[in-house]
Amino acid sequence: MNIGFVGLGKMGFNMAEHLLELGREVAVYDISSEAVDALSRKGAVPADSPDHLAAILQRPRVVWIMVPAGKPVDDVLQTLVPSLEPGDAVVDGGNSRFSDSRMRAIRLREKGIYYLDAGTSGGIEGARHGACIMVGGDPEGFAVIEPLLRDMCVPGGYGHMGPSGSGHYVKMVHNGIEYGMMQAIGEGFDLLETSEFTLDHEQIASVWAHGSVIRGWLMELAAQAFRKDGKLGYLAGRIADSGEGRWTVETALEQQVAIPVIGASLFRRYRSRSDDNFSDRVVAALRHEFGGHGFTPES
Repeated sequence: MNIGFVGLGKMGFNMAEHLLELGREVAVYDISSEAVDALSRKGAVPADSPDHLAAILQRPRVVWIMVPAGKPVDDVLQTLVPSLEPGDAVVDGGNSRFSDSRMRAIRLREKGIYYLDAGTSGGIEGARHGACIMVGGDPEGFAVIEPLLRDMCVPGGYGHMGPSGSGHYVKMVHNGIEYGMMQAIGEGFDLLETSEFTLDHEQIASVWAHGSVIRGWLMELAAQAFRKDGKLGYLAGRIADSGEGRWTVETALEQQVAIPVIGASLFRRYRSRSDDNFSDRVVAALRHEFGGHGFTPES
């Protein structure tokens, strides 16, 4: 056994469970003992801490971190890294800022440890049945984790993007594009909702998902959301942002690249917190369908 997961939230838990079902031996740690116990009952080896997890694993160790960006990643590394050895690999599968990942890779490279930034897409469904993963880091480190990626991803759904930081950079841009696509879908359904016609949004989304130019998973998720409630009355249209859209806009300003659609979609999310309309409900519903992101019921 040489695979360990630190962080068993919605994504980490499902990724670890997927690997267990494929016959992989996996060690797991999380601050939530309930999550560790749940995966233990499915065959995972529990650990009491990140350093304990490292002690359980055989070399070359692969430790996959799925915790929130920023200080939580650094806290895990502070505990974990002293227990690792040259040739081991640490993978940050969360949504860290690419510049932070690049600096962490430099620090770990000095110790002979591979640090790979792995932008992960596909939501909970992807984590459970096959994700899309964009990896940055040393080619030698990528070779260490590639057999694991083959198990974790859909066919053709992973790749080595380039040097350290590039995986999270590509994922950041991916999420910026996602912001714009969801905003366009939300605005389109707002126009349908306010038309003179009495329209079935589930039917429209389902038709569009089959053969149209705008077909795709987001449209399938829209149909799924409307199937629950054609007016999406079960949620409010206040849309959160998890950082990547904001970083995308900041990076575009630094690189002097015009991204008006992505920028407008980010600002729309800010506006949604002080107002509520149907387009915001649609975007909120899409986020809930693919990522299990929380929503605030109307009072």
